[in-house]
Amino acid sequence: MPELPEVETVRGGLAPVMEGRRLVRVEARRPDLRFPFPENFVQVLTGATVLSMERRAKYLMARLDREDTLVMHLGMSGRFEISCPEGESRPGRFHYAPDPDPKHAHVVFETDEGVRVTYYDPRRFGYMALVNTATMHLHPWFAELGPEPLSDAFDAARLKTAFKGRKQGPKTLLLDQRIVAGLGNIYVCEALHRARISPFRPAGKIAAARLPPLVDAIREVLRLAIAAGGSTLRDYAQADGALGYFQHSFRVYDREGCPCPNDGCHGVIARQVQAGRSTFYCPVCQK
Repeated sequence: MPELPEVETVRGGLAPVMEGRRLVRVEARRPDLRFPFPENFVQVLTGATVLSMERRAKYLMARLDREDTLVMHLGMSGRFEISCPEGESRPGRFHYAPDPDPKHAHVVFETDEGVRVTYYDPRRFGYMALVNTATMHLHPWFAELGPEPLSDAFDAARLKTAFKGRKQGPKTLLLDQRIVAGLGNIYVCEALHRARISPFRPAGKIAAARLPPLVDAIREVLRLAIAAGGSTLRDYAQADGALGYFQHSFRVYDREGCPCPNDGCHGVIARQVQAGRSTFYCPVCQK
């Protein structure tokens, strides 16, 4: 499932062609994705202007000039493709790829500039909804979300409070969206390795002095992944159809049996399954 860097990359791809544009045509080609579309989905969106493209945790949000915001989740295989009329210049620096299999094209947005944004989702685990903008913070999807990991609200003090007295490992707690929003399995594994903290060590026993470096590692790995365009895992692609390439920079994820890349460490990357998810780590330098 796409994590924060992948969703942020998609947001950045959609923003140049959707922000400030009016949706002159909206087509929902089926009644549902993971959940049914709102009954007034097409009617509300048609004619609306997208004020901004935003992200909260793993959600994409198109704020409208109406009382609602279009909230979108990519699920496991959701992706957007952007196409422009033949002969017109393509805005921004994005290379627009040809449409994939049309039978998986479920939602089409067409702007007043003639740009067509199509949502494809072979597995249909993604979803879209219209949420009242003024009360969005009270919506069940958002009410209990923790701070964004790249914001000032996420710091060592927050981790100290969240970890205090906890027997669970830091990986389990960092995946809790109530503690910090948007982190997933890949980048938590990567950040813990950079901070040399074991994913299995009881979080309550991690010394306070080790928490600022962990926060720094989380931010570093997210920023690098966003700059690289995310990580290509199975179905994931950017909004322009291109693939992300941060997977070439993984230190531990999916690198079982490889030498640990941390300076001065001679360990070998190991894999262990936790709650159905693969945890990759170095048993030598991550303590």
